[in-house]
Amino acid sequence: MKRLCEIQAPVTRPERILQFGEGNFLRAFVDWMVQKINDRGLWNGSVVLVQPIAQGLAPLINQNKGMYTVLLRGIEKGEVVEEVTRIDSVSRCINPYAEYDAYLACAENPDLRFIISNTTEAGIAYQGGCTKDDRPPASFPAKVAQFLYHRWRFFKGDPNKGIVLIPCELIDRNGDTLKRVVLQYAAEWGYEKAFTDWLEKSCAFLNSLVDRIVTGYPKEEAPLLWEKLGYQDELLDTAEPFNLWVIEGDSRYGEELPFHKAGCNVLWVPDMTPYRTRKVRILNGAHTASVLIAYLAGFNTVKEMVDSPVGKAYLERLLYQEVMPLLPLPKEEVEAFAASTLERFANPYIKHRLLDISLNSVSKYKARVLPSLLEAIQAGNSRGTAPAQAAPVLVFSLAALIAFYRGSAMENNALVGKRQGESYPIRDDLPVLEACMSLWQQFERALAAGAPLNKAAEELVQAVLARTDWWGEDLRSYGGLPDAVTAALILILEKGPQAAMEQVAFRGRIG
Repeated sequence: MKRLCEIQAPVTRPERILQFGEGNFLRAFVDWMVQKINDRGLWNGSVVLVQPIAQGLAPLINQNKGMYTVLLRGIEKGEVVEEVTRIDSVSRCINPYAEYDAYLACAENPDLRFIISNTTEAGIAYQGGCTKDDRPPASFPAKVAQFLYHRWRFFKGDPNKGIVLIPCELIDRNGDTLKRVVLQYAAEWGYEKAFTDWLEKSCAFLNSLVDRIVTGYPKEEAPLLWEKLGYQDELLDTAEPFNLWVIEGDSRYGEELPFHKAGCNVLWVPDMTPYRTRKVRILNGAHTASVLIAYLAGFNTVKEMVDSPVGKAYLERLLYQEVMPLLPLPKEEVEAFAASTLERFANPYIKHRLLDISLNSVSKYKARVLPSLLEAIQAGNSRGTAPAQAAPVLVFSLAALIAFYRGSAMENNALVGKRQGESYPIRDDLPVLEACMSLWQQFERALAAGAPLNKAAEELVQAVLARTDWWGEDLRSYGGLPDAVTAALILILEKGPQAAMEQVAFRGRIG
C-alpha cells in the first residue's frame, strides 16, 4: 500500500515555525491548526520540527516527507464526530544531535517568526553542565539560548528579527519560566548585554495553556484505518475533537498566526489565570473529585462512570452546583466548558482508566479540588451554612480520597487497597502511602479495642486534615469541616461506596 506522500504531492512553504517536539500531541494540536490556516488561505507557512532528544521520530517523519493524517473522533453537541485531516504543513524534522549545523541554520532563516515547544513538564528547567559550545546543549532552555544568540549575531541585532516563543509544556507560567532560564544561561555563558536587551525588546515569551486529549497512533486499528484512508500512514495521529489554546499576550500576534479565524479554539487574552483556573477546577477537578469513589463503587473507566445515572448525577451536582458558581468567568462560558467536559468524558474512543487517573491523588486533590472546597466553605460561612450543606459533593470527595487510600501492606512501591475483595494498587509518593497505611492501621486497632466507628473515623479524619505537608495548611481550622468529612467517611464505610455515592449524587446529602 502506498504512503500519503506517494499519492499526494508535498507542498513547499516558507518555514515560519520552529517546533521543539515531534510527538503525538503537537502534531495533532499545533500542526493540525497550522494546516487549517494554510488550507483556508489565511497563512502561508510550514513547521520545521526539532527532535528534543537524540532518539525520536525524525527518520520516519522525513521518510514520509512530513506528511501524515490526523483523525479526530469523539462527541460534539451530542453527535458522534469523525474528521480526517491530511497534514502537509510540516516541512521536515531535524535531529540536532545528528544534524546540528542544519538545526542552527534555522536561526539564519529570515522567515522564521515563532518557536513552539512541548518537551514535557520537566523540559523547562535549568540543567547544570550545559555550555554554549555544546552541539547541542542537553537542556531545552539552553538550546533556545544558544539558538537565539546565533540568530542575534547572524542578523547583527536586527530588532525586526525577534522571535515569538509559545511553550505548551503543562507548567504554570511556562513562558515566564522559559524566559527566566534562558536568561540564566545567557548570564552564565557571558553573552553580551546587547543580546539580552534584544531578547527583552524584540522577542516575546508567551504563557499558554493547551487542552486536547491526543490518543496518538492507533496500533490495533491501524490496518483497518489504512484501508479506509486508502494509504499507509505509520504517523497516523488520533485525538478528540475538542481543542483549546489560551495564549497570554498581545492580540497582534494572533493576527500573525490567525488560528482563531480558521475555527480553532485559540484565545489571545491579557491574563490566562481565569482560564487555567477553569480547566483545573472543572476538567481536572472533576476527575480527581469523582474517580476515587467511582472506582470503589465498581466502575473502571471514565466513560463507564459518566454513562451511568449515578456518575452523571454526581458530576453534574459537583460542577453545576458547587464548583462553577465560584469561578470568576461569565456564566455562559463556564457552562459551555462544563458541558464539553462531560461530553469529553463520554468519548467512546477514549478508554481512560480510573486507576491511571488516581496516581498521586493527594497532591492532585490539593491543586484541583481543595481550592473549590475551601472557597465553598467560606461562601457557606457568609450565609451561615455548614460545609456539609454548602458543598456536599466536595466534602464527600475528600472522604472518598481517605477511603481510597485504605491499605495495610505495601507491594511494588504501592499501597495495596481492596475493592469488593480484589486488590488494587494505590500509587503516590512513598511518605504519603506510608502515612496512610499507618493511619488506617491505627483505625483498625481502635475498632479492635472496642472504639465505636464514629470515634475511630473522627480520629482518622482529624489526623488527615492536620497534615499541613499535604494541604499547605491545617484543614481542621475550617469550622465544621472535620465533622462533615467524618460523617461522609462513615457513610462510605457503613453503606458501601456505591450506595454512598448514590445518596450524595441523587439527594445531595451526607447525613
